[in-house]
Parts: sequence; C-alpha cells; structure tokens
Amino acid sequence: MQRDNSYYPRTRSRRLRKNSKIRKLVSESRLEVADLIWPIFICEGDNVREPISSMEGVYRLSIDNLVKDAKYAYSLGISCVALFPSINTNLKTIDCKEAINPDNLINTATKILKDQCPELLVMLDVALDPFNASGHDGLFDGNSILNDETIEILAQQAIIQARSGADILGPSDMMDGTVGKIRDSLENEGFFETLIMAYSAKYASSLYAPFRDALKVKSKLVGNKKTYQMDPCNSDEAMRNTYRDLNEGADMVMVKPGTPYLDICYRIKTSFGVPTFSYQVSGEYSMIMGAIKNGWLDEDTAIFESLMCFKRAGCDGILTYFAPKAALLLSR
Repeated sequence: MQRDNSYYPRTRSRRLRKNSKIRKLVSESRLEVADLIWPIFICEGDNVREPISSMEGVYRLSIDNLVKDAKYAYSLGISCVALFPSINTNLKTIDCKEAINPDNLINTATKILKDQCPELLVMLDVALDPFNASGHDGLFDGNSILNDETIEILAQQAIIQARSGADILGPSDMMDGTVGKIRDSLENEGFFETLIMAYSAKYASSLYAPFRDALKVKSKLVGNKKTYQMDPCNSDEAMRNTYRDLNEGADMVMVKPGTPYLDICYRIKTSFGVPTFSYQVSGEYSMIMGAIKNGWLDEDTAIFESLMCFKRAGCDGILTYFAPKAALLLSR
C-alpha cells in the first residue's frame, strides 16, 4: 500500500537523532578531557584530605596528597590544575605579606608538583584574598580597596609565582591595570613565555560562598566585593574589560561564574575570537551535587550537560570541580 506523503515533511530532523552514532556524527559541539582544568584546594600538613562541608566530594589537600591526585588527574588526560591555598589564620594580615613569600604554601606546592609531574600545567591565582585579614582581593584601608597599591603587590606575587614554576597566572583581583602591570613585570624579569588568563568578566556573585568556605575567608570578609567585581546587570562592561585586558597583554580570558553568564561567554568569543574560558564555580558545583546526592538528578547526565553548555556557548575550556569525574565519563 502506497503511503500518502503529502502530510509529511521532506526534511525530518529526527533522522539525525535516531541513534547515538548518528547523533555523535552531526554533533555541533564537543566536550573533551583536554578542555578541563581542575581547581584544587591545598593546605598545610601531611596526609591531609579534609572534606569541605559545603562542597560534597571536594577536599583540602596537603601537598603530598596534591601530588598523588594531580598525577591521577594527568593519567586521565587532564592537562592543567589550578591551585588555591587555604593558609593558617595567623598568616593572614592587612598588608598581605605572605602573598609575596617565596616559600609560602602555594609556591612550595607548585615547586614540588612541577618537580614530581613536570608535564602537568599549573595555573595559580594572582589575588590577595587567601592572605588578607579582611578577606578582600586587594589591600583594604578600612574604607575602600586601594587599587594602585594592590597592583604593585600583585605584580610581585606574579613574579614569585612564575619563578616557582607556574605556567599560567590568573589575575582574579578585578583591579584596574593589573594585567598590564603583571605583563610588564614578567617581561622585565625575563618571563616571556608565562601565560596570563585574565579574569576579565568576574561578577560579584553569591555563588562563590562555598569557595570562600574552602579558603576559610568567608567569616573574615569585611563588607562585600561590589566596588571591584562586576555588576551582574552588565554585559557591555564585560566587553570593555576584555578589550582592555587583551590590550594589556592577556593571552586568554575568563568569565566567572559560568552558567548564569553564558551570554557573556558567547559575546566575548564571537567578538574577540581569543581563547575563552569559564569557571563553573563552587556554588554551581554544590547545587548540582546537592541535587545528585538527593536523587533528584542523574549524576552522569547532569555533569555532562552542565559542562557541554560552556562548549556550546563558545568556551575553549572550563575550570570545574567535576574534572576527574567528567574525564572518567568522557572516557567511556
């Protein structure tokens, strides 16, 4: 019996969805292990693996465990880790002098990690909040954040981190002129190959709260960070910041947080065509993990979907606490 095809379209989109092989063949976006950067919190001590209560499955690691976990990540195909220090309270001061101690926790960890796993890329945060008694990313005089004084110490911090072996520096402070000051300082010291991933569009967000728990700075924070981090209402401002940072010598740019700002990722990538990254921050991670833990979401599909959206928005890479789990998922 001949079918009357007058009621059916000649183009049927479902033909391209009928099985996994065809779906993969015509997929417009790809998520690969090479796209992932794994943020890791480090702490003092030996054989420490301290759970972070607000981040299910994430730990503060002593350097010996950092090396073990980083080697494992590298074996999964993860090529870069981003390190963040949780230092002792007595080292947090108003002048943030521990930030420029060549033998501080983050620099020591970097030296050891690069010695033990030299092929692994190490990214370090250039900011003062882990070292600041006020919890701010810049020097605080009790009333305001001191921009120009802050970038002077950030430049010193960046040089010391480069000497420690950092491959990528991530200025996350959101001061004006930081990238240019750091780039000039690196060049003057002969660090011509050190990469800068500028936090060009870092928004003042509630989604950083678990991260601040991890660094033990949440209770220290005086006021808020709205005078230097971006207003969530703004999009054009992110474009201006990105343009400035690229002109000042940034090699890559970042949008932070991630999922609520995919429109910014898309605008930056399509406008500038430069390596664009996004940070799936602690609050994003904790919300997804909370839903997974309660049985409301399937773990594998939730992780995959939450990361694929960054690639679809144009991101070249993603900083995510899901990196090891995602690497295992992608290897199946």
